[in-house]
Amino acid sequence: MGRIIALNLLYEIEDIDRFPRVQDFASYCRLVKCAKESNGKKYGTAGRKIGNAHLRWAFSEAAQLFLKGNKRGQRYLQKVTSKHGKGKALSILAHKMGRAVYFMLKNRQGFDMNRFLAA
Repeated sequence: MGRIIALNLLYEIEDIDRFPRVQDFASYCRLVKCAKESNGKKYGTAGRKIGNAHLRWAFSEAAQLFLKGNKRGQRYLQKVTSKHGKGKALSILAHKMGRAVYFMLKNRQGFDMNRFLAA
């Protein structure tokens, strides 16, 4: 991931315990779109600027660095790209990395490539 991006993540996240669920963390990092709904009816998405832009940038850069020289990661991206397209595939990878970082910090465990690429 790199030192600058890792430090950016740690400084912007502060305390992982302030996010009770991984969905809250992903939303705060701008890794998912906000839902616009009322009375159980969905009206699309809104609020593109809700959350932390620095974390969005950090996870996007981390996804790019993850692919550099990583054959297994490139194969995973190719599989997702064939289904969703290049841009969306990189966003999916950034979201997946965000979820991995959340669980790594929450459970105090290291990164496991096999578990990350399984699914």
